[in-house]
Amino acid sequence: MGTVNIPRLDLNHFVNGGDNQRKLFSDAIGKAFNETGFVTVTNHGLDKNLIDKLYADVKTLFALPDAVKAKYEIPGLAGQRGYTGKQKETAKGFTAPDLKEFWQIGQTVTDDDVIKGEYPENIRVDEVPDFNDTTLEVYKKLEWAGIHLLRAISVYLGLAESYFDDHVHNGNSILRTLHYFPITDPDRLPQDAVRAGAHEDINLITLLIGASADGLELLTRDNKWFPVKAHGEDLVVNVGDMLQRLTNNKLKSTTHRVVNPPGELMKFSRFSVPFFLHPKAGMDLSCLLSCIDATHPKQYDDITAGEYLDERLREIGLMK
Repeated sequence: MGTVNIPRLDLNHFVNGGDNQRKLFSDAIGKAFNETGFVTVTNHGLDKNLIDKLYADVKTLFALPDAVKAKYEIPGLAGQRGYTGKQKETAKGFTAPDLKEFWQIGQTVTDDDVIKGEYPENIRVDEVPDFNDTTLEVYKKLEWAGIHLLRAISVYLGLAESYFDDHVHNGNSILRTLHYFPITDPDRLPQDAVRAGAHEDINLITLLIGASADGLELLTRDNKWFPVKAHGEDLVVNVGDMLQRLTNNKLKSTTHRVVNPPGELMKFSRFSVPFFLHPKAGMDLSCLLSCIDATHPKQYDDITAGEYLDERLREIGLMK
């Protein structure tokens, strides 16, 4: 297998760097997103204390009795707010549901944007009050980091640096806290039951806070699985299908999965927290004209971000 290009990038070089540092950052993220769809990012705005507090609150949340968590599962929201119970989501093409449960936090509109009326309220956890405040803080910091990463991508694509700004301001982004629960009898699992089946993300980009255990793998161009690991508190950032559609496959939404650990390690939990950066529902995802030519004909029908999200939520079993 050849070299897998997953560079470690310093976001501060783009946010506060000089012209040369900013160009090097933009070129590096564009090259990696063109080749593998993944980078890791440091100096992203979340310090170790906040990340440690987040994971402590997440562990407390998922340690609640199933009956308590179930009262926060709201019918009709397609899992977009609050709790989604164990084995409710199934990766496209799989028959066995993923071995996980999760909680999702959405946008909190704090200005006078009329889009506020389109978003359901976030669900507050009475039993773990710190969880509500911690996840809101994490959400806003990851949203800030994501906006700057999209600005670097815009520069790489030859667009105005602010191309995505209006689309993602008060966008439909989701912070997901995930619990891959312990399996006490792995031998009884269906053959294709895994923590997260091979899939591509729906959104523009995903920012993943380092998980509590290994298991994330990406599928390389030569069709081999490669483990993705972050240093310390670095973020793992990958391209989602919306950005792939918009760029007519110039930037790659790479297939990835979370594999089951060997043997006895299945009896231990794994936690992770991805931030799915979405635009507003009305964003036009039609392929950029600059990404279409005789060698790269248009690959996708025109669609809005909201239409595409609904289509994908139906495919994974979260929406009827």
